[in-house]
Amino acid sequence: MSINSALLAGVSGLVANSSALASIANNIANANTVGYKTVDTNFSDIVNNSGVVGDADAGGVLATSQQLVTQQGTAEQTTSNTDLSIVGQGFFVTTATSDPTISDARNFTRAGSFTVDANGDLENAAGQFLQGWPVNPDGSVTVDPSNLASLQTINVGNEGGIAAPTTQVNLNANLDASQPISAAAAAAAQTPPGAGAYNAATNNMASYDPTTGTGVKPDFTMQIPISDSQGGQHTLQLDVLKTSSNTWSAELVAVPASDVQDGTGLNNGQISTGTISFNADGSINMANSSVFGGTTSPTINIGASATPPAAGQVSWATSLGIGAQKVNLDVDTAPGGISQFASASITQSVETNGTQFGNLTGVTIDDSGFVTATYDNGVTRNIAQVAVATFPNPDGLTAVSGDSYQVSTASGNFNLKEPGTGGAGSLDPSTLEASTVDLSQQFAGLITTQQAYSASAKILTTADQMLQALINIQQ
Repeated sequence: MSINSALLAGVSGLVANSSALASIANNIANANTVGYKTVDTNFSDIVNNSGVVGDADAGGVLATSQQLVTQQGTAEQTTSNTDLSIVGQGFFVTTATSDPTISDARNFTRAGSFTVDANGDLENAAGQFLQGWPVNPDGSVTVDPSNLASLQTINVGNEGGIAAPTTQVNLNANLDASQPISAAAAAAAQTPPGAGAYNAATNNMASYDPTTGTGVKPDFTMQIPISDSQGGQHTLQLDVLKTSSNTWSAELVAVPASDVQDGTGLNNGQISTGTISFNADGSINMANSSVFGGTTSPTINIGASATPPAAGQVSWATSLGIGAQKVNLDVDTAPGGISQFASASITQSVETNGTQFGNLTGVTIDDSGFVTATYDNGVTRNIAQVAVATFPNPDGLTAVSGDSYQVSTASGNFNLKEPGTGGAGSLDPSTLEASTVDLSQQFAGLITTQQAYSASAKILTTADQMLQALINIQQ
């Protein structure tokens, strides 16, 4: 009967507009929710065919809600270094637990309001933990586009103090070409050696003590500060003694000598002994400079504290408890290097890398997704790289609480990418993606939905009156 179908059509109108009202209410409530996507309600008619010519049968209306996930909100500037928004396609990968297992669900969100929690994990306002690829010791990142298990919760709380050992020294100095040959060097040139003759093993510069008069006073010294594997500070010293017009005896020593343990052939903190030779133009002759090993790429090798040194080698003192260290020494190609000109002996500059122990002072994230820890000794270190997940049909994702989504049949499978690569959006640090809700549009929809609901209710009252009239005919 047509009146009954009208009643059913009116009911479907009430149900459909109630659904639309729920979507509008949810949109308005989330107008300030970071990363929220507007839910749109679409209506479609239902056609019933009675099969009787001239007989109209009302079908009604069907409401279908869809969240417009691909719609991007405005990036709003914030003051937090760990706030993030994605410019372009993609989602952050998050988990509800900070230590997820293979069976734990992975959520995908655009809500990037991340802060460091009490355990040092990056967590957003919905309690979701940010996932990323850990940075390998060599600074690289192993990206696996299809394996969520390769991701880990990004944690900065475990990044305590850090120290960087010295691995490179650039030395720029001049030795005075007019320096007279020392008495100790002249005595060493005699046959047999004269009194007080310089000898690198028995009467050397490393043992010089002005108070007791022992050892040989160097003509010039150059000091090199270095940092060890634990951030401790030490001083190496290059002592030189003029022995001929273009040759100087040289000893590289630790100051104090107790910082190292010498192997056979070395003593009093010596690390290396030999000569420094110069060409006629005052430039250093590396091939004949035996204190540097006669090579153009000299290195200083100091063994670990726990390793007793072999003959001619040196290790850090046992009491220091530090690791082995290899330091590249540039005295040739560095600006100036070591030269011999007829001017005062002087150390122009000593450039070293490495730093003393430093504490974590801050965390930043760049547009490529690298999470970087900054320390008060000036050292920065990459901890992890944020992963961005893309989908063939983002609008097909299933919405879950916390402004997040999960994979569905309609969305297709995820693909993990580095930010800004392969179609994935880049990151915009210190910004948050605003909600895509347009309040003016929602309030206009609220009015039209209210009117449509009232009209649907009117259908019921009118149909009820018509049925009542029909019943009254029978009385």
